[in-house]
Amino acid sequence: MKSKKILVTGGAGYIGAHTVVELFASGYSPVIIDNFSKSDRTLLDGIEKITGKALTFYEGDCTDRQFLNGVFEKEGKLEGVMHFAAYKSVGESVEFPIMYYQNNINSLLALVEVMKEHQVNNLIFSSSCTVYGEPDSIPVDEYAPFKKAESPYGATKQMCEQILEDAVRADIDLKVISLRYFNPIGAHPSAMLGELPIDKPNNLVPYITQTAASIREKLVIFGGDYDTPDGTCIRDFIHIVDLAQAHVKAIDKLLGEGISDGYQYYNLGTGQGISVLQLVKEFIEVTGVKLNYEIGPRRAGDVVKTYANPTKAKNELNWSAQYTSRDALRDAWAWEKRLRRLNT
Repeated sequence: MKSKKILVTGGAGYIGAHTVVELFASGYSPVIIDNFSKSDRTLLDGIEKITGKALTFYEGDCTDRQFLNGVFEKEGKLEGVMHFAAYKSVGESVEFPIMYYQNNINSLLALVEVMKEHQVNNLIFSSSCTVYGEPDSIPVDEYAPFKKAESPYGATKQMCEQILEDAVRADIDLKVISLRYFNPIGAHPSAMLGELPIDKPNNLVPYITQTAASIREKLVIFGGDYDTPDGTCIRDFIHIVDLAQAHVKAIDKLLGEGISDGYQYYNLGTGQGISVLQLVKEFIEVTGVKLNYEIGPRRAGDVVKTYANPTKAKNELNWSAQYTSRDALRDAWAWEKRLRRLNT
């Protein structure tokens, strides 16, 4: 029996690449799209080394309907799509809001239109906990209202979810699951795959590991005067492999028993809040590596504290996080060390 083809947009990126590995492990046939605007071939090579599989890959932009049409036509029957192709930095979105609105919204619009033309009706959308803004209470469950987004990035995720909800209402065949990530960190335990910033890291853990590897002079923690126990922001840090496996559970559900409504959404987190300073100190404990860090000014767009209530994903997707933050930091450091060995 031929395995089911799943289109993975942004499949050469951090989350997409780890999800491709898990799709292969579960018997699916991923078809990858990426334009390398925020990635390069490194993670594709890592996928091949981990899985031993030849990849089906198309280089192109998801805002380009003609390109997308060509992929759908060439591949024939696709069972579903996982849409990761979006810009994802809170700080960068504050600096370049129009770029974020153009890319993140237009890529989704083009994709949904092409899916409809080719009668592909199952979509997993890469969303974010930023849709909740600064939540009224934590842990945050899926029924928390969308507050005003703290960044253009968060606003694009809110808008994309609204677009999908409206599209499902208008098209009885379309089925969508939005997965609202909290803070993915770590790397594949093989050290063959991990987070790979093209320029200066926008996310915390690669900045930590690059500072530990002496690529960066020091780590600046954004804000030490928040209303939290140690003054730094609180986040729900989830291992990237746990996150990737949740996507497989979601596509299993869409293609299997289905969902009760045409549009569903799930938090993906551990349910545990850890401060930025706690995570930095935990990295030092786990690795034994000294880290040059200091507290700096606050960064525009940051939520003070948030962590997930992941009960809905556990009950309906049969998924829960299995790795700890210590596991994630250990794996991230192993990946960083391997990168430095390869590049010296």
